[in-house]
Amino acid sequence: MMQTPLLVGSMMEHAEKFFSKKEVISQTHDTLHRLTYKEVGHRTRRLMSALARLGIEKGDKVGTLAWNHHRHLEIYFAAPGMGAVLHTINIRLSPEHIIYIINHAEDEILFIDEDILPLIEKIHPHLTTVKAYVIMSDKSTLPDTTLQPLYNYEQLLTDGDPAYPFRHDLDENDPAGMCYTSATTGKPKGVVYSHRGIVLHSLALGLADGGAISESDTAMPVVPQFHVNAWGLPFACTWFGSTQVMPGPRFTPQRLAAFIERFRVTITAGVPTIWLGLLQELEKGNYDTSSLRSVLCGGSAAPLGLIRAFEKKYNIPFYHAYGATETTPLVTISRLKSYQQDLSEDEKLQERSRQGILVPGLEMKVIGSDGEVEWNDEEMGELLVRGPWIADAYYRDERSELAFIDGWFHTGDVVTVDKEGTMKIVDRTKDLIKSGGEWISSVDLENALMAHEAVFEASVVAIPDPEWQERPIACVVLKEGYEGQVTKDDFIQFLEPQFAKYWLPDDVLFLDAIPKTSVGKFLKRQLREQVKAHYQIKSE
Repeated sequence: MMQTPLLVGSMMEHAEKFFSKKEVISQTHDTLHRLTYKEVGHRTRRLMSALARLGIEKGDKVGTLAWNHHRHLEIYFAAPGMGAVLHTINIRLSPEHIIYIINHAEDEILFIDEDILPLIEKIHPHLTTVKAYVIMSDKSTLPDTTLQPLYNYEQLLTDGDPAYPFRHDLDENDPAGMCYTSATTGKPKGVVYSHRGIVLHSLALGLADGGAISESDTAMPVVPQFHVNAWGLPFACTWFGSTQVMPGPRFTPQRLAAFIERFRVTITAGVPTIWLGLLQELEKGNYDTSSLRSVLCGGSAAPLGLIRAFEKKYNIPFYHAYGATETTPLVTISRLKSYQQDLSEDEKLQERSRQGILVPGLEMKVIGSDGEVEWNDEEMGELLVRGPWIADAYYRDERSELAFIDGWFHTGDVVTVDKEGTMKIVDRTKDLIKSGGEWISSVDLENALMAHEAVFEASVVAIPDPEWQERPIACVVLKEGYEGQVTKDDFIQFLEPQFAKYWLPDDVLFLDAIPKTSVGKFLKRQLREQVKAHYQIKSE
Protein backbone atom coordinates (compact mmCIF):
# COMPACT_ATOMS: atom_id res chain seq x y z
CA MET A 1 0.00 0.00 0.00
CA MET A 2 1.07 3.58 -0.62
CA GLN A 3 2.66 5.25 2.38
CA THR A 4 0.85 8.61 2.23
CA PRO A 5 0.94 10.59 5.48
CA LEU A 6 -2.26 11.52 7.30
CA LEU A 7 -1.93 15.29 7.70
CA VAL A 8 -4.22 17.96 9.13
CA GLY A 9 -3.51 20.37 6.27
CA SER A 10 -4.86 17.90 3.72
CA MET A 11 -8.25 18.08 5.44
CA MET A 12 -8.57 21.79 4.61
CA GLU A 13 -7.31 21.16 1.07
CA HIS A 14 -10.11 18.63 0.65
CA ALA A 15 -12.71 21.15 1.86
CA GLU A 16 -11.36 23.83 -0.51
CA LYS A 17 -11.58 21.52 -3.52
CA PHE A 18 -14.81 19.66 -2.93
CA PHE A 19 -16.91 21.86 -0.65
CA SER A 20 -15.91 25.32 -1.83
CA LYS A 21 -19.48 26.65 -1.63
CA LYS A 22 -20.29 25.29 1.83
CA GLU A 23 -20.30 27.83 4.67
CA VAL A 24 -18.79 28.60 8.02
CA ILE A 25 -21.23 30.84 9.91
CA SER A 26 -19.37 32.66 12.66
CA GLN A 27 -20.53 34.99 15.41
CA THR A 28 -17.89 37.40 16.70
CA HIS A 29 -18.29 40.22 19.21
CA ASP A 30 -19.65 42.64 16.61
CA THR A 31 -20.64 40.73 13.49
CA LEU A 32 -22.17 37.55 12.09
CA HIS A 33 -19.78 36.38 9.36
CA ARG A 34 -20.61 33.93 6.57
CA LEU A 35 -17.63 32.54 4.68
CA THR A 36 -17.32 29.69 2.20
CA TYR A 37 -14.74 26.95 2.63
CA LYS A 38 -12.97 28.41 -0.40
CA GLU A 39 -12.65 31.72 1.44
CA VAL A 40 -11.66 30.02 4.72
CA GLY A 41 -9.02 28.04 2.82
CA HIS A 42 -7.55 31.18 1.24
CA ARG A 43 -7.54 32.94 4.61
CA THR A 44 -5.83 29.93 6.21
CA ARG A 45 -3.10 30.04 3.54
CA ARG A 46 -2.65 33.78 4.09
CA LEU A 47 -2.28 33.10 7.80
CA MET A 48 0.36 30.42 7.20
CA SER A 49 2.41 32.85 5.13
CA ALA A 50 2.02 35.52 7.83
CA LEU A 51 3.20 33.10 10.50
CA ALA A 52 6.20 32.20 8.37
CA ARG A 53 7.06 35.91 8.02
CA LEU A 54 6.85 36.25 11.80
CA GLY A 55 9.46 33.50 12.14
CA ILE A 56 7.25 30.55 13.08
CA GLU A 57 8.89 27.29 12.03
CA LYS A 58 8.18 23.58 12.19
CA GLY A 59 7.55 22.44 15.76
CA ASP A 60 6.97 25.95 17.16
CA LYS A 61 3.95 26.33 19.43
CA VAL A 62 1.13 28.68 18.36
CA GLY A 63 -1.12 29.52 21.32
CA THR A 64 -4.74 30.64 21.13
CA LEU A 65 -6.94 32.26 23.76
CA ALA A 66 -10.20 32.49 21.88
CA TRP A 67 -13.87 31.56 21.62
CA ASN A 68 -15.58 29.55 18.86
CA HIS A 69 -15.38 31.54 15.62
CA HIS A 70 -13.95 31.41 12.09
CA ARG A 71 -10.59 32.98 12.96
CA HIS A 72 -9.97 30.30 15.56
CA LEU A 73 -10.94 27.68 12.97
CA GLU A 74 -8.39 29.10 10.54
CA ILE A 75 -5.60 28.77 13.13
CA TYR A 76 -6.69 25.13 13.65
CA PHE A 77 -5.42 24.40 10.14
CA ALA A 78 -2.79 27.09 9.61
CA ALA A 79 -0.51 26.10 12.50
CA PRO A 80 -0.35 22.32 11.80
CA GLY A 81 -0.64 22.98 8.05
CA MET A 82 2.81 24.60 8.09
CA GLY A 83 4.31 22.11 10.57
CA ALA A 84 3.81 24.20 13.72
CA VAL A 85 1.76 23.05 16.73
CA LEU A 86 -1.69 24.43 17.59
CA HIS A 87 -2.00 25.02 21.34
CA THR A 88 -5.54 25.91 22.44
CA ILE A 89 -5.49 27.46 25.93
CA ASN A 90 -8.43 27.26 28.32
CA ILE A 91 -9.29 30.90 29.02
CA ARG A 92 -11.36 29.96 32.07
CA LEU A 93 -8.38 28.67 34.04
CA SER A 94 -6.79 30.74 36.79
CA PRO A 95 -4.14 33.29 35.71
CA GLU A 96 -1.52 31.19 37.53
CA HIS A 97 -2.43 28.09 35.51
CA ILE A 98 -2.53 30.04 32.23
CA ILE A 99 0.99 31.37 32.92
CA TYR A 100 2.18 27.86 33.70
CA ILE A 101 0.60 26.40 30.55
CA ILE A 102 2.01 29.02 28.17
CA ASN A 103 5.51 28.79 29.65
CA HIS A 104 5.50 24.99 29.90
CA ALA A 105 4.35 24.61 26.29
CA GLU A 106 6.84 27.30 25.21
CA ASP A 107 4.36 29.18 23.06
CA GLU A 108 6.08 31.61 20.69
CA ILE A 109 3.04 33.56 19.54
CA LEU A 110 -0.38 34.12 21.07
CA PHE A 111 -3.63 34.76 19.19
CA ILE A 112 -6.03 36.59 21.53
CA ASP A 113 -9.71 37.53 21.32
CA GLU A 114 -10.24 41.20 22.12
CA ASP A 115 -12.20 40.56 25.35
CA ILE A 116 -9.36 38.37 26.69
CA LEU A 117 -6.77 41.12 26.18
CA PRO A 118 -7.01 42.47 29.79
CA LEU A 119 -6.15 39.03 31.17
CA ILE A 120 -3.04 38.72 29.01
CA GLU A 121 -1.97 42.29 29.81
CA LYS A 122 -1.88 41.36 33.49
CA ILE A 123 0.18 38.21 33.06
CA HIS A 124 2.43 39.01 30.08
CA PRO A 125 5.44 40.06 32.25
CA HIS A 126 5.51 36.42 33.46
CA LEU A 127 5.44 34.88 29.97
CA THR A 128 8.98 33.78 29.18
CA THR A 129 8.75 32.41 25.61
CA VAL A 130 6.14 34.56 23.81
CA LYS A 131 7.67 36.72 21.08
CA ALA A 132 4.53 38.24 19.52
CA TYR A 133 0.81 38.80 20.09
CA VAL A 134 -2.04 38.89 17.56
CA ILE A 135 -5.39 40.48 18.38
CA MET A 136 -8.45 38.89 16.74
CA SER A 137 -11.11 41.53 16.22
CA ASP A 138 -13.49 42.99 13.66
CA LYS A 139 -11.91 46.39 14.30
CA SER A 140 -9.21 47.65 11.93
CA THR A 141 -7.28 49.56 14.59
CA LEU A 142 -5.08 48.11 17.29
CA PRO A 143 -6.14 48.68 20.92
CA ASP A 144 -4.04 50.74 23.29
CA THR A 145 -2.11 48.05 25.13
CA THR A 146 1.13 47.18 26.87
CA LEU A 147 1.55 44.04 24.72
CA GLN A 148 4.40 44.36 22.25
CA PRO A 149 4.80 43.54 19.45
CA LEU A 150 1.06 43.39 18.71
CA TYR A 151 -0.42 42.60 15.30
CA ASN A 152 -3.92 42.84 13.86
CA TYR A 153 -5.18 39.47 12.61
CA GLU A 154 -7.01 40.83 9.58
CA GLN A 155 -4.06 43.00 8.57
CA LEU A 156 -1.76 39.96 8.74
CA LEU A 157 -4.14 38.15 6.38
CA THR A 158 -4.35 41.12 4.01
CA ASP A 159 -0.58 41.03 3.66
CA GLY A 160 -0.51 37.21 3.35
CA ASP A 161 -0.29 34.94 0.30
CA PRO A 162 -3.63 33.23 -0.58
CA ALA A 163 -1.70 30.56 -2.53
CA TYR A 164 0.73 29.67 0.27
CA PRO A 165 1.05 25.86 0.20
CA PHE A 166 0.24 23.37 2.95
CA ARG A 167 3.27 21.25 3.76
CA HIS A 168 3.20 17.67 2.50
CA ASP A 169 6.69 16.73 3.70
CA LEU A 170 5.64 16.24 7.33
CA ASP A 171 5.65 12.97 9.23
CA GLU A 172 2.12 11.98 10.27
CA ASN A 173 3.47 11.29 13.75
CA ASP A 174 4.71 14.88 14.11
CA PRO A 175 2.87 16.97 16.72
CA ALA A 176 -0.06 18.94 15.30
CA GLY A 177 -1.81 20.19 18.42
CA MET A 178 -1.78 20.21 22.19
CA CYS A 179 -4.16 20.83 25.08
CA TYR A 180 -3.81 20.85 28.83
CA THR A 181 -6.12 19.20 31.34
CA SER A 182 -8.28 21.50 33.45
CA ALA A 183 -6.49 20.37 36.63
CA THR A 184 -8.89 20.14 39.55
CA THR A 185 -5.79 19.34 41.62
CA GLY A 186 -2.15 20.16 40.90
CA LYS A 187 -0.83 21.78 37.75
CA PRO A 188 -2.48 21.16 34.37
CA LYS A 189 -1.03 18.28 32.36
CA GLY A 190 -0.15 18.71 28.69
CA VAL A 191 -1.25 16.30 25.96
CA VAL A 192 0.24 16.40 22.45
CA TYR A 193 -1.82 15.26 19.44
CA SER A 194 -0.19 13.95 16.28
CA HIS A 195 -1.44 14.60 12.73
CA ARG A 196 -2.21 10.88 12.48
CA GLY A 197 -4.20 10.85 15.72
CA ILE A 198 -6.32 13.88 14.72
CA VAL A 199 -7.08 12.49 11.25
CA LEU A 200 -8.03 9.03 12.52
CA HIS A 201 -10.14 10.55 15.30
CA SER A 202 -11.95 12.63 12.68
CA LEU A 203 -12.70 9.47 10.70
CA ALA A 204 -14.24 7.97 13.85
CA LEU A 205 -16.49 11.04 14.20
CA GLY A 206 -17.75 10.34 10.67
CA LEU A 207 -18.67 6.69 11.29
CA ALA A 208 -22.40 6.02 11.15
CA ASP A 209 -22.25 4.61 14.68
CA GLY A 210 -19.80 7.32 15.81
CA GLY A 211 -20.76 10.97 15.39
CA ALA A 212 -22.22 10.23 11.92
CA ILE A 213 -21.00 13.65 10.75
CA SER A 214 -21.36 14.22 7.01
CA GLU A 215 -21.57 16.89 4.32
CA SER A 216 -25.32 17.17 4.81
CA ASP A 217 -24.92 18.28 8.43
CA THR A 218 -25.03 21.75 9.90
CA ALA A 219 -22.89 21.38 13.00
CA MET A 220 -22.73 23.76 15.96
CA PRO A 221 -19.95 22.86 18.41
CA VAL A 222 -20.92 24.53 21.69
CA VAL A 223 -18.09 22.82 23.54
CA PRO A 224 -15.31 25.45 23.45
CA GLN A 225 -12.55 25.20 20.87
CA PHE A 226 -10.14 25.35 23.83
CA HIS A 227 -11.67 22.19 25.38
CA VAL A 228 -10.00 19.20 23.66
CA ASN A 229 -10.27 21.02 20.31
CA ALA A 230 -14.07 21.25 20.58
CA TRP A 231 -14.02 17.44 20.74
CA GLY A 232 -12.46 17.35 17.27
CA LEU A 233 -15.59 18.65 15.53
CA PRO A 234 -13.92 21.58 13.71
CA PHE A 235 -11.42 19.16 12.12
CA ALA A 236 -14.00 16.55 11.13
CA CYS A 237 -16.67 19.00 9.95
CA THR A 238 -14.20 20.85 7.75
CA TRP A 239 -12.90 17.64 6.20
CA PHE A 240 -16.40 16.29 5.54
CA GLY A 241 -17.76 19.60 4.24
CA SER A 242 -20.39 20.12 6.95
CA THR A 243 -21.77 23.61 7.37
CA GLN A 244 -20.38 24.95 10.65
CA VAL A 245 -22.11 27.35 13.00
CA MET A 246 -19.72 28.93 15.50
CA PRO A 247 -21.66 30.54 18.40
CA GLY A 248 -18.89 32.97 19.31
CA PRO A 249 -17.94 34.69 22.58
CA ARG A 250 -19.96 34.49 25.77
CA PHE A 251 -22.95 32.85 24.12
CA THR A 252 -26.24 32.45 25.98
CA PRO A 253 -28.90 29.71 25.87
CA GLN A 254 -31.04 32.20 23.95
CA ARG A 255 -28.37 32.52 21.24
CA LEU A 256 -27.98 28.76 20.99
CA ALA A 257 -31.74 28.22 20.64
CA ALA A 258 -32.03 31.04 18.08
CA PHE A 259 -29.10 29.69 16.03
CA ILE A 260 -30.54 26.16 16.02
CA GLU A 261 -33.80 27.53 14.61
CA ARG A 262 -32.31 30.09 12.20
CA PHE A 263 -29.56 27.96 10.67
CA ARG A 264 -31.36 24.59 10.91
CA VAL A 265 -28.60 23.02 12.99
CA THR A 266 -28.58 19.20 12.72
CA ILE A 267 -25.87 18.26 15.25
CA THR A 268 -24.47 20.04 18.27
CA ALA A 269 -22.15 19.10 21.12
CA GLY A 270 -21.50 20.23 24.68
CA VAL A 271 -21.39 19.32 28.38
CA PRO A 272 -24.54 18.63 30.48
CA THR A 273 -24.62 22.12 32.02
CA ILE A 274 -25.00 23.58 28.51
CA TRP A 275 -28.01 21.36 27.81
CA LEU A 276 -29.59 22.10 31.17
CA GLY A 277 -29.46 25.80 30.28
CA LEU A 278 -30.79 25.20 26.77
CA LEU A 279 -33.62 23.06 28.14
CA GLN A 280 -34.71 25.91 30.41
CA GLU A 281 -34.68 28.26 27.42
CA LEU A 282 -36.72 25.86 25.27
CA GLU A 283 -39.29 25.64 28.06
CA LYS A 284 -39.55 29.44 28.17
CA GLY A 285 -39.58 30.16 24.43
CA ASN A 286 -41.20 28.81 21.30
CA TYR A 287 -38.28 27.60 19.20
CA ASP A 288 -38.29 25.30 16.18
CA THR A 289 -35.70 22.60 16.94
CA SER A 290 -37.03 20.06 14.43
CA SER A 291 -33.80 20.15 12.41
CA LEU A 292 -31.76 18.60 15.23
CA ARG A 293 -30.89 14.95 14.64
CA SER A 294 -28.24 14.71 17.36
CA VAL A 295 -27.19 16.33 20.61
CA LEU A 296 -23.79 14.96 21.66
CA CYS A 297 -23.21 15.18 25.40
CA GLY A 298 -19.96 14.48 27.22
CA GLY A 299 -17.63 15.79 29.89
CA SER A 300 -19.70 14.22 32.69
CA ALA A 301 -22.69 11.92 32.98
CA ALA A 302 -25.97 13.40 31.80
CA PRO A 303 -28.97 12.92 34.12
CA LEU A 304 -31.68 10.56 32.89
CA GLY A 305 -34.25 13.34 33.32
CA LEU A 306 -32.30 15.59 30.95
CA ILE A 307 -32.15 12.88 28.28
CA ARG A 308 -35.86 12.13 28.73
CA ALA A 309 -36.80 15.81 28.35
CA PHE A 310 -34.85 16.24 25.10
CA GLU A 311 -36.05 12.98 23.58
CA LYS A 312 -39.66 12.83 24.74
CA LYS A 313 -40.68 16.47 25.10
CA TYR A 314 -38.75 17.94 22.18
CA ASN A 315 -38.10 14.84 20.03
CA ILE A 316 -34.36 15.58 19.92
CA PRO A 317 -32.08 12.49 19.84
CA PHE A 318 -29.60 12.75 22.72
CA TYR A 319 -26.34 10.79 22.60
CA HIS A 320 -23.98 10.20 25.49
CA ALA A 321 -20.29 10.17 24.60
CA TYR A 322 -17.24 9.62 26.75
CA GLY A 323 -13.65 10.76 26.45
CA ALA A 324 -10.87 12.84 27.97
CA THR A 325 -8.15 15.30 27.03
CA GLU A 326 -5.80 12.32 26.81
CA THR A 327 -8.06 10.55 24.26
CA THR A 328 -8.53 13.32 21.64
CA PRO A 329 -11.34 12.74 23.06
CA LEU A 330 -13.85 10.20 21.65
CA VAL A 331 -13.72 6.76 23.34
CA THR A 332 -17.31 5.53 23.56
CA ILE A 333 -20.71 6.63 22.29
CA SER A 334 -24.14 5.41 23.30
CA ARG A 335 -26.26 4.19 20.41
CA LEU A 336 -28.90 1.50 20.54
CA LYS A 337 -28.10 -1.65 18.58
CA SER A 338 -30.55 -2.73 15.91
CA TYR A 339 -32.16 -5.42 18.06
CA GLN A 340 -32.46 -3.05 21.02
CA GLN A 341 -35.06 -1.00 19.15
CA ASP A 342 -37.67 -3.45 20.50
CA LEU A 343 -36.96 -2.46 24.10
CA SER A 344 -39.58 -0.53 26.06
CA GLU A 345 -39.25 3.25 26.09
CA ASP A 346 -37.95 3.21 29.68
CA GLU A 347 -35.41 0.50 28.82
CA LYS A 348 -34.24 2.52 25.83
CA LEU A 349 -33.76 5.57 28.01
CA GLN A 350 -31.77 3.55 30.53
CA GLU A 351 -29.51 2.35 27.72
CA ARG A 352 -29.11 5.87 26.33
CA SER A 353 -28.11 7.15 29.75
CA ARG A 354 -25.03 4.91 29.71
CA GLN A 355 -21.77 6.01 28.10
CA GLY A 356 -22.04 3.40 25.35
CA ILE A 357 -19.71 1.07 23.49
CA LEU A 358 -16.14 1.48 22.35
CA VAL A 359 -15.51 3.30 19.08
CA PRO A 360 -13.88 1.05 16.42
CA GLY A 361 -10.10 1.39 16.43
CA LEU A 362 -9.68 1.46 20.21
CA GLU A 363 -9.23 -1.21 22.88
CA MET A 364 -10.40 -1.19 26.49
CA LYS A 365 -10.26 -3.23 29.66
CA VAL A 366 -11.59 -2.74 33.17
CA ILE A 367 -9.33 -3.50 36.13
CA GLY A 368 -10.51 -4.08 39.69
CA SER A 369 -8.56 -4.96 42.82
CA ASP A 370 -8.23 -8.59 41.66
CA GLY A 371 -7.48 -7.99 37.98
CA GLU A 372 -9.88 -7.68 35.03
CA VAL A 373 -13.51 -7.56 36.07
CA GLU A 374 -16.30 -9.57 34.49
CA TRP A 375 -18.64 -7.74 32.12
CA ASN A 376 -21.78 -8.39 34.18
CA ASP A 377 -22.81 -4.76 34.87
CA GLU A 378 -22.09 -5.29 38.56
CA GLU A 379 -18.34 -5.55 39.09
CA MET A 380 -16.63 -2.16 39.14
CA GLY A 381 -13.13 -1.29 38.01
CA GLU A 382 -10.97 1.42 36.47
CA LEU A 383 -11.28 1.90 32.72
CA LEU A 384 -8.06 1.47 30.70
CA VAL A 385 -7.90 2.36 26.99
CA ARG A 386 -5.37 2.35 24.15
CA GLY A 387 -5.41 3.13 20.45
CA PRO A 388 -4.10 5.39 17.68
CA TRP A 389 -5.61 8.59 19.09
CA ILE A 390 -4.85 7.88 22.75
CA ALA A 391 -1.87 9.74 24.26
CA ASP A 392 1.08 7.68 25.49
CA ALA A 393 2.49 10.28 27.90
CA TYR A 394 1.98 13.78 29.27
CA TYR A 395 4.13 16.53 27.79
CA ARG A 396 7.32 16.82 29.82
CA ASP A 397 5.59 15.70 33.02
CA GLU A 398 6.74 13.09 35.52
CA ARG A 399 3.10 12.25 36.29
CA SER A 400 3.07 10.24 33.04
CA GLU A 401 4.29 7.16 34.90
CA LEU A 402 1.14 7.18 37.06
CA ALA A 403 -1.32 7.28 34.15
CA PHE A 404 0.40 5.48 31.25
CA ILE A 405 1.39 1.96 32.28
CA ASP A 406 2.28 -1.01 30.06
CA GLY A 407 0.86 0.65 26.97
CA TRP A 408 -2.50 1.56 28.52
CA PHE A 409 -3.95 4.90 29.61
CA HIS A 410 -5.45 4.60 33.11
CA THR A 411 -8.43 6.96 32.94
CA GLY A 412 -9.19 7.24 36.66
CA ASP A 413 -12.86 6.55 35.86
CA VAL A 414 -14.61 3.71 37.67
CA VAL A 415 -17.04 1.88 35.39
CA THR A 416 -19.18 -1.20 34.96
CA VAL A 417 -19.68 -2.96 31.63
CA ASP A 418 -22.68 -5.13 30.74
CA LYS A 419 -22.69 -8.30 28.65
CA GLU A 420 -23.34 -6.18 25.53
CA GLY A 421 -20.09 -4.28 26.14
CA THR A 422 -21.96 -1.11 27.05
CA MET A 423 -20.01 0.96 29.54
CA LYS A 424 -21.40 3.01 32.41
CA ILE A 425 -19.38 5.46 34.46
CA VAL A 426 -19.87 4.79 38.14
CA ASP A 427 -17.61 7.57 39.39
CA ARG A 428 -14.13 9.00 39.39
CA THR A 429 -11.83 6.91 41.58
CA LYS A 430 -11.45 9.88 43.92
CA ASP A 431 -15.22 10.55 44.12
CA LEU A 432 -16.47 7.07 45.05
CA ILE A 433 -17.90 6.99 48.57
CA LYS A 434 -16.78 4.15 50.87
CA SER A 435 -19.41 3.56 53.55
CA GLY A 436 -19.21 0.62 55.94
CA GLY A 437 -17.01 -1.31 53.54
CA GLU A 438 -19.43 -0.79 50.60
CA TRP A 439 -19.03 1.51 47.61
CA ILE A 440 -21.61 4.21 46.84
CA SER A 441 -21.68 5.91 43.43
CA SER A 442 -22.11 9.67 43.72
CA VAL A 443 -22.96 9.75 39.99
CA ASP A 444 -25.95 7.40 40.39
CA LEU A 445 -27.31 9.46 43.28
CA GLU A 446 -26.82 12.70 41.34
CA ASN A 447 -28.61 11.38 38.28
CA ALA A 448 -31.53 10.17 40.41
CA LEU A 449 -31.84 13.55 42.14
CA MET A 450 -31.71 15.37 38.80
CA ALA A 451 -34.82 13.45 37.74
CA HIS A 452 -36.84 15.24 40.45
CA GLU A 453 -39.01 17.98 38.95
CA ALA A 454 -37.78 20.58 41.46
CA VAL A 455 -34.05 20.06 40.84
CA PHE A 456 -31.94 22.19 38.49
CA GLU A 457 -28.56 20.78 39.56
CA ALA A 458 -27.42 18.19 42.08
CA SER A 459 -24.06 16.93 43.29
CA VAL A 460 -23.18 14.38 45.96
CA VAL A 461 -19.99 14.36 48.03
CA ALA A 462 -18.70 12.42 51.03
CA ILE A 463 -17.97 13.65 54.52
CA PRO A 464 -15.92 11.69 57.09
CA ASP A 465 -17.92 9.54 59.49
CA PRO A 466 -16.46 7.97 62.69
CA GLU A 467 -18.60 4.84 62.36
CA TRP A 468 -19.00 4.31 58.61
CA GLN A 469 -15.78 5.93 57.31
CA GLU A 470 -17.69 8.14 54.82
CA ARG A 471 -21.31 9.17 54.29
CA PRO A 472 -22.96 10.89 51.30
CA ILE A 473 -24.31 14.43 51.45
CA ALA A 474 -26.54 15.70 48.62
CA CYS A 475 -26.21 19.31 47.44
CA VAL A 476 -29.17 20.60 45.44
CA VAL A 477 -29.90 23.74 43.42
CA LEU A 478 -33.65 24.19 42.95
CA LYS A 479 -35.40 25.39 39.83
CA GLU A 480 -37.04 28.82 39.96
CA GLY A 481 -40.32 28.77 41.87
CA TYR A 482 -39.54 25.73 44.00
CA GLU A 483 -37.79 27.53 46.86
CA GLY A 484 -39.56 26.62 50.11
CA GLN A 485 -41.76 24.10 48.30
CA VAL A 486 -39.62 20.98 48.88
CA THR A 487 -37.75 19.65 51.89
CA LYS A 488 -34.89 17.29 52.65
CA ASP A 489 -37.41 14.57 53.52
CA ASP A 490 -39.08 14.96 50.11
CA PHE A 491 -35.82 14.11 48.40
CA ILE A 492 -34.98 11.20 50.71
CA GLN A 493 -38.42 9.72 50.09
CA PHE A 494 -37.91 10.23 46.35
CA LEU A 495 -34.65 8.25 46.51
CA GLU A 496 -35.80 5.48 48.87
CA PRO A 497 -37.42 3.22 46.24
CA GLN A 498 -34.34 3.46 44.01
CA PHE A 499 -31.44 2.64 46.34
CA ALA A 500 -30.38 0.50 49.26
CA LYS A 501 -30.86 2.23 52.60
CA TYR A 502 -27.13 2.75 53.19
CA TRP A 503 -26.91 4.68 49.90
CA LEU A 504 -29.38 7.35 51.02
CA PRO A 505 -27.73 10.73 51.79
CA ASP A 506 -27.45 11.68 55.44
CA ASP A 507 -28.48 15.23 54.57
CA VAL A 508 -29.62 17.44 51.70
CA LEU A 509 -28.13 20.93 51.49
CA PHE A 510 -29.86 23.59 49.40
CA LEU A 511 -27.37 25.80 47.54
CA ASP A 512 -27.64 28.81 45.25
CA ALA A 513 -25.05 27.28 42.90
CA ILE A 514 -22.68 24.33 42.65
CA PRO A 515 -19.05 25.28 41.94
CA LYS A 516 -17.86 24.23 38.48
CA THR A 517 -14.58 23.67 36.69
CA SER A 518 -13.46 25.75 33.73
CA VAL A 519 -15.18 23.33 31.35
CA GLY A 520 -18.51 23.18 33.18
CA LYS A 521 -18.06 20.04 35.29
CA PHE A 522 -18.95 20.04 38.99
CA LEU A 523 -15.89 21.02 41.01
CA LYS A 524 -16.22 18.46 43.77
CA ARG A 525 -13.00 19.36 45.54
CA GLN A 526 -14.33 22.87 46.24
CA LEU A 527 -17.80 21.53 47.00
CA ARG A 528 -16.38 19.09 49.55
CA GLU A 529 -14.61 21.95 51.34
CA GLN A 530 -17.85 23.95 51.30
CA VAL A 531 -19.78 21.03 52.81
CA LYS A 532 -17.11 20.37 55.45
CA ALA A 533 -17.22 24.04 56.43
CA HIS A 534 -21.00 23.79 56.80
CA TYR A 535 -20.59 20.90 59.24
CA GLN A 536 -17.49 22.49 60.81
CA ILE A 537 -15.36 19.52 59.84
CA LYS A 538 -11.65 20.25 59.66
CA SER A 539 -9.97 19.43 56.36
CA GLU A 540 -7.04 17.03 56.46
